[in-house]
Amino acid sequence: MDAIYIILAIPVFILSILVELAYDRYRRTGLYNFADSISCLSCGVGQQILLPLTGMMGLSIYQSVQSHLGLFTIPQTALWAWAVMFLIDDFLYYLYHWGSHRVNILWAAHAVHHQSEEYNLSVALRQSWLEPLFTLPFFLPLAAAGLPPLVFLAVHTFHALYQFLIHTQAVHSLGPLEWMLNTPSHHRVHHAINPQYLDKNYSGIFMLWDKLFGTFAREEETPTYGTVKPLASWSPGWANTVEWLRILGLMTHTRSAAARW
Repeated sequence: MDAIYIILAIPVFILSILVELAYDRYRRTGLYNFADSISCLSCGVGQQILLPLTGMMGLSIYQSVQSHLGLFTIPQTALWAWAVMFLIDDFLYYLYHWGSHRVNILWAAHAVHHQSEEYNLSVALRQSWLEPLFTLPFFLPLAAAGLPPLVFLAVHTFHALYQFLIHTQAVHSLGPLEWMLNTPSHHRVHHAINPQYLDKNYSGIFMLWDKLFGTFAREEETPTYGTVKPLASWSPGWANTVEWLRILGLMTHTRSAAARW
């Protein structure tokens, strides 16, 4: 379902990448690797190609839960509802993001986003083709609460735009905003494989969740990006299947049904 809102922001994504690319060329900072960027964009295009299946399926499930199990009638024009649901949505994103780094099947869907050894705005578009299927269950509580699908999509559109813009090395610090918001600096930590940065900074917009649950780390040492076991390939197809094959290999080498599960 998450993939539905991405298409709405494509013009912003393209313009932002062009601006960062111009900055990179002007400052000669080497933020972009052509092959890596093509690989990242190919992953994003693949997700969009699957959008009619993954996105519409997710939206249909969300609408069904909201219409049949919604506990409350939440008006689309109520500002308080938008504010409350925005905060809850951000917390549910933290839960999914935390789980996606700790549960094999969730990591297999999420790992694609972390495989790049670069860090720029094109990496933000490096998305798993199957991840939308695994994020949906974490946001169904909003549907059960009665949040209309259009409000949910609007909230997620803003969330996507924000998440996209923090994938940059061009912004070093946002001053006092670093205390409360997820910033490029905080998210660089999340993408890093430095030992002190592993499994840190899962928050989407508000750093409140990481600070509450002890998963926060400040950017101090220069980050090294990628995954602990490098992908070592530009192929978007391999990027989207390698973790699933790893899990299959683990399953075939154990005799216990419980261990396979």
